[in-house]
Amino acid sequence: MAASSVETWSIDQAAGDVPGQWQRMLSETHLPWVTTIAPRPGEVFEARARRWWIDDLALVDCECGPCSGTRQRRQLAATDDEFVVVLITRAGRETVSQGGVDAELRAGDAVAWDSTRPARFTVGEPLSKRSLLIPRAALDEVSGRTWVRAGVALEGSSPATELLTSYLDVLSHSLDRLGPAAVTAARNATLELFIGAVRGDGEMAAGGAGSALRAAMDRYIERHLLDQPVSATALATAHGVSVRTVNRVFNATGQTVSEVVRVRRLARARDEVTDGSSSIATIATRWGFADGSHFSRAFKAHYGSSPTDYREAAGAGRGAPTRGASVHRPVARVQARVSGPAETGATPVRG
Repeated sequence: MAASSVETWSIDQAAGDVPGQWQRMLSETHLPWVTTIAPRPGEVFEARARRWWIDDLALVDCECGPCSGTRQRRQLAATDDEFVVVLITRAGRETVSQGGVDAELRAGDAVAWDSTRPARFTVGEPLSKRSLLIPRAALDEVSGRTWVRAGVALEGSSPATELLTSYLDVLSHSLDRLGPAAVTAARNATLELFIGAVRGDGEMAAGGAGSALRAAMDRYIERHLLDQPVSATALATAHGVSVRTVNRVFNATGQTVSEVVRVRRLARARDEVTDGSSSIATIATRWGFADGSHFSRAFKAHYGSSPTDYREAAGAGRGAPTRGASVHRPVARVQARVSGPAETGATPVRG
């Protein structure tokens, strides 16, 4: 992938319709929302946003005045893909609500919310926040889908959360100088750090022997992805348990061994597709797919784009294409328009 340049948006007071500009800005950078602004008496509403790409992950910084927003049935329907969004409050206060959980966020606090469920937020004072938008397909690569629940708060003072937020700070200042291999490594590290922050040492301990066994099996799968086959039987033999126990451990997270192996192989193949040094056919063979057609079908089903299109988009620095209609495709859709003004006066600019 080419180096990631920053995209910026800001409210144009002279263009008018400030409420509309804000709603469109937020929807283009944070998935579709219905918003209301609430400036204090005698003040004008200001907002700006910046976005970087960590391969197929979007990192968005935003500053805004008092406002509120909701995602209901219509906005959920307008979001074709599935995302988990990590929201980190940098200054000010915000309330985020989802799934019966109300998270009161102050500087340093974070919350993860799910794009497939209704949500709302309220900002009562000038706010600075950072959001990391992660496609569900990317979470599957690190067995993260089952760890993320709607409205899960991340303890800002925990070492794992501090590590994630500090790492994102570094990335925001260095992404435009990273080469393709480094961007891919940064993307994979970001996913692992996020899962570490969500899961936490406490949850792993609470899971007992089952969680420890699953973690050991996941490490075994990673080490043997190029072996044929990586099966429940192979895992049972390697860990001294029955095949039934292996299946029970994976079924506890709604997965099977074969599904996990397939997604992990697709993830490693995706890295090589993005790198661009090997042919699609060579990558397919290396990672255990019957042929190029089988690999292309599986890749498109998981990532929403053929390997060839994915490689072309990554090489052009547009961010990996995905299926969504609001941040990733939306994201891709928005990126395609960055050379000209937005429809509403909130002008995106590539820096």
